[in-house]
Amino acid sequence: MVSFVVEKPHRISNGVVSETTRLSIIPNNSSSAQKTLLKNLEIINGGQRVNAWVDSMRASSPTHLKSLPFSASSEKHLSSWIMKHPSALEMFKKITEASGGKQIVMFLDYDGTLSPIVDDPDKAFMSSKMRRTVKKLAKCFPTAIVTGRCIDKVYSFVKLAELYYAGSHGMDIKGPATGFSRHKRVKQSLLYQPASDYLPIIDEVCKQLLEKTKSTPGVIVENHKFTASVHFRCVEEKKWSELVLQVRSVLDKYPTLKLSQGRKVFEIRPMIEWDKGRALEFLLETLGFANSNNVFPVYIGDDRTDEDAFKALAFLSPNFPRIPMLRTLCKIRPR
Repeated sequence: MVSFVVEKPHRISNGVVSETTRLSIIPNNSSSAQKTLLKNLEIINGGQRVNAWVDSMRASSPTHLKSLPFSASSEKHLSSWIMKHPSALEMFKKITEASGGKQIVMFLDYDGTLSPIVDDPDKAFMSSKMRRTVKKLAKCFPTAIVTGRCIDKVYSFVKLAELYYAGSHGMDIKGPATGFSRHKRVKQSLLYQPASDYLPIIDEVCKQLLEKTKSTPGVIVENHKFTASVHFRCVEEKKWSELVLQVRSVLDKYPTLKLSQGRKVFEIRPMIEWDKGRALEFLLETLGFANSNNVFPVYIGDDRTDEDAFKALAFLSPNFPRIPMLRTLCKIRPR
């Protein structure tokens, strides 16, 4: 198993350090501290709970590299960092060599991996060059896009019928269009939606979130069919407390939904045991590679939600070589 994450340099008080998207929302990157914060979010109330959410929002929003003053030391540090964390594409020859002739299966995140991170999620277009690269991958290996976006939206960006798509954080899985798959292990009609019962609830929640947050400039609410997102990338920090209260006021009415946080985004998902990791397990099983020693799954992603996929592959394939720190396929700015 080969997994990829992205590290992005940013500055703290004592100089320039590297910040990885594996970083939790806790400033000191401690797993125990993360558990403590999450526990506190559940047991405290009022201003304390809001402050805890705002602190986590701030911790997961590093300063943009472009805004940092240039210095010889920072430039040297950046060059050294790039040397230690090469491009995933530049490393692909080593990946194929590491596979040892096993069947490679490619899993790709979309935002920040195949497309740049942008302020408007509707404008996260992938380049023509990237599309050609993914098309070539799909000719060689079974290839899937695994994303938090709904399938229809990500397909409108990717426009490749030969891929597998796992949208809504893996809660909506679809196989290649009829006649496009080069891999005969799976039926063309593959379709799996473990959260189908939640369709009307998610739709209702999105409408309420749109109404509740309309007074907060910069908020973007996205309906991903089986999940929802509330983006606060363009919201002034002084408005974050207000936004937390707005989102919580809606979600408190829906005990079957859970709220989590990504990079400058709140994620609303059904409270079921399903995530990107489970989606990968399902796809590997569908392709006939469940409990197989002849498969070499590769996952490339850049966000905290991709951790579910990394953990699943580490559990399924503990003996596979692991390359934990590589840059993604496209040039992106810090989130």
